[in-house]
Amino acid sequence: MKVLDLHGLPEEDSLRLDFRAAFEPKEGLQSELKPFLLTLEKHADGWIPDVVNGKRQRKYSHSSFWKALEERRSPRTTGLGLYRTTWPALDMSLWLSFAAHPPELDSTVMVKPLSFFTEADRCQRLVEMVRAWASRYPVRHASAHSSDDSELAGFPGFGRELQTAVRDGFDKIYEVFWLNVFGPRLVESVGRERMLSTPAHRVEQLPNGSVLLVTWPTVTDFASKEARLAQARAHAHLRPDLDFDTLLRTLHERSAMLAPVEPRFHPDLAPLLSRVVDRAASHERQRKISELNAWQPPEPEEWRPSNSALPQDVDNPERVLEHYGDLAEHLVALLHSEVPSVFEATPESLTDADFYFWREEFPKSRLREAIDEHAVPAIGAYLGEVLVRNLGGRWIPRKKLEESQVLVGNRVWLPFVRARNYMRSRQSLLDYSLTWLYRVAERHRG
Repeated sequence: MKVLDLHGLPEEDSLRLDFRAAFEPKEGLQSELKPFLLTLEKHADGWIPDVVNGKRQRKYSHSSFWKALEERRSPRTTGLGLYRTTWPALDMSLWLSFAAHPPELDSTVMVKPLSFFTEADRCQRLVEMVRAWASRYPVRHASAHSSDDSELAGFPGFGRELQTAVRDGFDKIYEVFWLNVFGPRLVESVGRERMLSTPAHRVEQLPNGSVLLVTWPTVTDFASKEARLAQARAHAHLRPDLDFDTLLRTLHERSAMLAPVEPRFHPDLAPLLSRVVDRAASHERQRKISELNAWQPPEPEEWRPSNSALPQDVDNPERVLEHYGDLAEHLVALLHSEVPSVFEATPESLTDADFYFWREEFPKSRLREAIDEHAVPAIGAYLGEVLVRNLGGRWIPRKKLEESQVLVGNRVWLPFVRARNYMRSRQSLLDYSLTWLYRVAERHRG
């Protein structure tokens, strides 16, 4: 069974639900967790799991669910994953800690895309599911919201050190999300009367003393002006020590960071930059597009006018050209499995190589000695070969690699110097991209 990999799909916003509560395992896991499963199946409209993963994947059923929990069980914990094979994608985890006091049930649900919850009825069913869970299991805190906006809010640490965040959890109102369940302890710290008088779409006291709060009818509208106003009002009401105008301004700033931005990349580098953007986390995607819209590649500096070219200074040019070819083949050997187009030595293969080196953070992830001794010569030789094959260039061999030139039109290009500049840092892979040098050389060949 091939499940939809939430993280392998195109970057877009997801619904994120976090539910943390206590449970009582003394009567047996099946009797204790059966209400959790039945509630999920009743309310997970269109996104019910069909795969359960313990030590291996199985088709979802109650029996496979119990089997997965049992085979992953240790004296202190057990857990499993729940997934889907068809749209929308689901990545759901259930983690049980028997060592906590009281024992703890922790579930995270990610459904992609967030737009699946556009309809108010589907959002209502999600609210009812969380309400039923929180009424059955003594909840500490639960929330459902846009995954992207949760990231921008700093969830779950909210700027705290990891050790502090794990120890204290949601010990005060750090944020008000679209859907919230505040446990009795948190309710009492705020004041039950204040909590129940919160201005919101829905506020309900649950039988165990928890309070369910929903700020707006639909989660997909979370970034609208009206929904942000409702969110800020609720937050300021629950935290009178915070300034309402500051809260609202922060929310609008987050909305602006998530608002769609039209790509207007440099045309010569659009194929590369589009792939760079595709690798950005969805909550950073629009900011990355804006950044790359404004970015312009520096004009290549690795060239001379043809009348200033250094003359050939080698005794056996054929042997030197053969050496350049061998160096270029080293790059083919390095990249061929990840970048199959490298065999073609085309402008497109340069773009593929640019993206591969950027994706791998090659200048930082490899030993500097290996980069300088092996990668730089191979990249320079390969770039030179692409100039020769595709632009009618001609090598002017030199004893020193960095002085070796490729004559194209009225310029000579220094591919080994370019390769050295290119491999300085991850940003240099864009500033000194192989693609950009090729396109500039192409424009000047006449």
